[in-house]
Amino acid sequence: MDSYDLVCIGGGAAGFFSAVSAAECAAQPLRIAILEKGPSVLQKVRVSGGGRCNVTHDCHDAREFAGHYPRGNRALPGPLTKWSASDMIDWLSDRGVELKVEEDGRMFPGTDDSQTIIDCLQGAADELGVEVRCRAEVASLTQPKAGGFLIELKSGEAIQATNVVVATGGIRNPAGAEFAASFGHEILPAAPSLFTFKIRDPRIEGLAGVSVPLGRATVIGEKGLSESGPILVTHWGLSGPGILKVSARGARVLQQRGYRFTLQVDWVCQSRESIEAVWREMKENSGKQTVHAHPQCGVPSRLWRQLATAAQIEADEKWGNVSKAQLRQLLDQLVACELQVDGKSMNKEEFVTCGGVDLRQVDMRTMQSQLQPGLYFTGEVLDIDGVTGGFNFQSAWSTGRLAGRAIAATT
Repeated sequence: MDSYDLVCIGGGAAGFFSAVSAAECAAQPLRIAILEKGPSVLQKVRVSGGGRCNVTHDCHDAREFAGHYPRGNRALPGPLTKWSASDMIDWLSDRGVELKVEEDGRMFPGTDDSQTIIDCLQGAADELGVEVRCRAEVASLTQPKAGGFLIELKSGEAIQATNVVVATGGIRNPAGAEFAASFGHEILPAAPSLFTFKIRDPRIEGLAGVSVPLGRATVIGEKGLSESGPILVTHWGLSGPGILKVSARGARVLQQRGYRFTLQVDWVCQSRESIEAVWREMKENSGKQTVHAHPQCGVPSRLWRQLATAAQIEADEKWGNVSKAQLRQLLDQLVACELQVDGKSMNKEEFVTCGGVDLRQVDMRTMQSQLQPGLYFTGEVLDIDGVTGGFNFQSAWSTGRLAGRAIAATT
């Protein structure tokens, strides 16, 4: 029977970085294996950010960073202090991978290719002697009377381990939750955390691909459930960072509502007074121009025309002739456009769930179970989830690093 100092169950970002960190921090060589049930590791890294990999976020204050996690924000300042975005940036830089910052704070490899991150992590694992085993699905995790852990694979193979990191991803994959529960851990129920909104409405019909750089989305009737950011019209409704942040913040309440609710969209994030001032100028100095042909406030022309139609402004209506009532309706369409959401559509690139192992039963200094010595949890199997923008990867790096360090120090 093979015996290891550490086995990481799950070959995603958290499992991989747990293994690499333990090997890197150990005073003497450890025998470490990563068990991945699929045909290849780091698949979520590969597809995230449209294949570019949103590694982390350009935020270097732990408490501010933790504020971007709807679940886990109170527990994360410590881990994010011990292994921050800055630490991850430096770790990658030391291995020849430089990151770049985009305007919204998201950080990507300078190559714009997720394979750069995969090659770096796999190269580190190879250099440190970490064994990576694919198509190695774990059937059971138990603790024999002799101590340590017994891992049985679905292939029938049995493996012994002194320490185990459970890093199976969000609990839509039930295996990690089942392993944790078998050792007495409470599992908070799963709910999708990053998803787009299904909306059928003539105001956005046929506008797939149209986006606004800064809008605000607010769920009517839910206090505080409002987020700003780019908003994208899709074939099925609305997406983009502004929408995904709302879905993350409201994961549980929107699930309870059956994903049916009224969404108010501010397409421009400008005050009514400033917009009205621009329109007075248009009426006075450009009165012969048609409203439909001359969009204002930075609104894309196709969206502007459909919002103007919804405000009962005809295609040939001139600015000089438009009534105050029509302008009030157009203003409402711009800053308080109410749309009915009737379902969700998963964001395939960043499929995230809330729920998982209760953080109160985990030592957040080491990520070790408070119920079972030698058992650790990292990444999305924990009840931690962030909004879009690199936050979910950073929690994987941070929790993975802490677990790896702790195992290296005690093995």
